[in-house]
Amino acid sequence: MSAPEIRTVNLQRVDARVGSAEILQQLRDKLSPQGDVVSPRGRALTEEVFGAPLTPIEVVGRICQEVQSEGTKALLKFNRSLDKADLTADQLRVPAADLAAAHAAADPELIESIRRIRDNVATFQKAILHRDVTIQPQPGVTLTQRYVPLRRVGVCVPGGAAAYPSTVLMTVVPAQVAGVAEIAVVAPPTPFGAYNQDMLATCHELGVTEVYRMGGAQAVAALAYGTDTVPAVNKIVGPGNLFVALAKKHVYGTVDIDSFAGPSEVIVIADGTARPDFIAADLLAQAEHSPGSAILITWDESLIDAVSVEVAKQLASLERADLTLDSLEAFGALILVRDEAQACELTDSFAPEHLHIETANPHDQIAKIKNSGAAFLGHHTPVALGDYAAGPSHVLPTGGTCTWAAGLSSNSFLRSGSVTEFDEAAMKQIAPDVERLAEKEGLTAHARSVSIRK
Repeated sequence: MSAPEIRTVNLQRVDARVGSAEILQQLRDKLSPQGDVVSPRGRALTEEVFGAPLTPIEVVGRICQEVQSEGTKALLKFNRSLDKADLTADQLRVPAADLAAAHAAADPELIESIRRIRDNVATFQKAILHRDVTIQPQPGVTLTQRYVPLRRVGVCVPGGAAAYPSTVLMTVVPAQVAGVAEIAVVAPPTPFGAYNQDMLATCHELGVTEVYRMGGAQAVAALAYGTDTVPAVNKIVGPGNLFVALAKKHVYGTVDIDSFAGPSEVIVIADGTARPDFIAADLLAQAEHSPGSAILITWDESLIDAVSVEVAKQLASLERADLTLDSLEAFGALILVRDEAQACELTDSFAPEHLHIETANPHDQIAKIKNSGAAFLGHHTPVALGDYAAGPSHVLPTGGTCTWAAGLSSNSFLRSGSVTEFDEAAMKQIAPDVERLAEKEGLTAHARSVSIRK
């Protein structure tokens, strides 16, 4: 058998030792899901369905408006026109028998892996789950911050180019740990989506009974507004393409969402102790999402050439080599910096979704970096461990939003509220302060509600 062809990979190389690395901002701009760029195929489909070359934002607005006003009728229409799935209303929900059959036919070793991963995720998510906090700052006063699980959530599982049972685990298990009573999973009506047997088997193993054959913006709209076949939810989580992200942004306020996510990202910080083949594998792992950003930052100049050679060598054996190559050349970079300090500074400014530190002392670098969605430390902690099995969810903020946003967790499915209780003596003691401020603001009824009790 002949050896795989070694391709030329035109990865951007940046010497950032003098001046700033504008390439990071350029990459950030390209990765930002602005919603004003559409592929030729997407434009053709838009014209076919809507009769005009609408932008993705306009497409999403039209879809959400129609699903909100017409319900299941619009949902079925977009299933036909966008996903080429001619379903009836009673075929939207995957029958319980199909879920059970998928589970029964699944590879037993896959089911065992799912169970172990479920336990890993549940262990971590239980440990970080918020608990009610009660204090009594003075006699007669009890103050509580309590956490209540959301009643019903929707989970988006992608299914366009690949199947993602891992997404089911990383979204459903945190919700279950939080105590969510109803979980509805939606996936496009495709072989990789709602007809994928591994995905269905995972849902059944986790006890998910609501799985719907719908994807894209129409699924998000159905979850947010509700139809006669799909009850509305309180929150929508899970990854998806640009149209899913834009639809989640559109319905935010009607429901909560986890984040407005764009393409996957990784920055690898490495020094001379790192193995070039490890680094290459880590860059390729994110690039194969296509689109996916893969950036190496190092102060070891020899590592740049060695990693470049390894990337080309390993790319040749990948199933998604063409897509991965496109992604590397569009969104990848090998950046040489002066030293560790500059590496940390640049990484913090990019605020990557994934950060992998492959150095002699990774704890030194992570202490200097505030902004990353998830960090992976050491030569033996590839990002894929977090993607699939470690415990934290792989649903993470992208596009630089981790400067203020957090990844999905069990706490994402809790609603927080306070409980206040005063006895008569404590109320009388605090009353003058309340009355004074209320009167200054001209809210005399507020003041009276206190003084009347004196």
